[in-house]
Amino acid sequence: MATAVHLDGITKRFPGVVANDDVDLEVERGTVHALLGENGAGKTTLMNVLYGLYEPTSGEVRLDGEPREFGSPRDAIDAGIGMIHQHFMLVDPMTVTENITLGNEPRKWGGLAVDRAGSREAVVDLADRYGFDIDPDARIEDVSVGEQQRVEILKALYRGADTLILDEPTAVLTPQEVDELFDVLTELTSQGKTIIFITHKLGEAMRAADEISVLRDGRKVGTVDADATSQEELAELMVGREVLLDVDHGTAETGEVVASASDVVVEDERGVRAVDGVSFEVRAGEVFGIAGVDGNGQSELVESVTGLRTPDAGEIRFRGEDVTTASRRQRIEAGMAYIPEDRQDRGLVMEFDLVENGLLGSQHGRELASNGRIDWPKTRGHAEAIIDEYDVRPPDADAEAESLSGGRTS
Repeated sequence: MATAVHLDGITKRFPGVVANDDVDLEVERGTVHALLGENGAGKTTLMNVLYGLYEPTSGEVRLDGEPREFGSPRDAIDAGIGMIHQHFMLVDPMTVTENITLGNEPRKWGGLAVDRAGSREAVVDLADRYGFDIDPDARIEDVSVGEQQRVEILKALYRGADTLILDEPTAVLTPQEVDELFDVLTELTSQGKTIIFITHKLGEAMRAADEISVLRDGRKVGTVDADATSQEELAELMVGREVLLDVDHGTAETGEVVASASDVVVEDERGVRAVDGVSFEVRAGEVFGIAGVDGNGQSELVESVTGLRTPDAGEIRFRGEDVTTASRRQRIEAGMAYIPEDRQDRGLVMEFDLVENGLLGSQHGRELASNGRIDWPKTRGHAEAIIDEYDVRPPDADAEAESLSGGRTS
């Protein structure tokens, strides 16, 4: 079988960080190749090199045996590379058809106007060719996350992609949508497309891929056939030591109630009840899960608990106090933290380094500031202690947040 993609000795350095270190990778045409590794292993950086978002510090990219240099994603797209990012790049108020054809619309009247009927027909034909069930007239804001992902895949195919890179594609999907995605991958490879699947989930890599390459600390440590490996072998390759996949944690001992909600009602921006009479209690030492398909009120509930919005009815208590109308700052000072689902837009300032980001939310407290002045040596020590305790990679307090992998931004 012919080699579609060959990355030869790819090294990518950022200031103080070696994200990829002399990585060789070969991907055969018409296969699914999983790129497996822990958060921060360098998977997305390597694929960003292939997609033209980054230029390699050294090494060579070859497509179908031919050396290629990409100065931008446009160069990679023109060469037949498409990438579906973990955070979708769609315009919510626009339709499925408009998103897929955006910037490449069929024209009429000598190029003076967009041929909307022609655009719709092209999208329907493309969806039919690959077995995608989509509504070309639906607005992105009205379709499910799984459907949005299929729109992203169709957008890449519409631009002529022969090799598709999917970055953590199952992270936001329901189990049913994961099954549907894997059916899509099977159909694409049956028609000669090549798939590179970035993931840190062992079972999904084995299920979806023909071959699996493992990255650890920016280096490739092995490539195996998916049919000839095990989760235990993959886990050991990922972390460099034997891993126990089945651990009996026993029963947790819980304490007093720390947080509670009583008959909470929250309306969304359209005045529709997103949360309708929800009550719960969370005890010390307990992990309390809130499950549901995206868009069913989880975000509104969490935002009302953490102080980002005020509930329309009901009561929220924290450590025995009524905090229903308390500000976000008051809740932080009381010991309540919040990690948003969209960490890049709502949790961090991506241009700030780890010291500066670690300060956010605590800049008014006495621990790191006094008399309105920030104690920067103490703030740096605080950040370095957190980096060491939680194994943040790279272990560099001066690294900007945008240099971290998606998982490391948590």
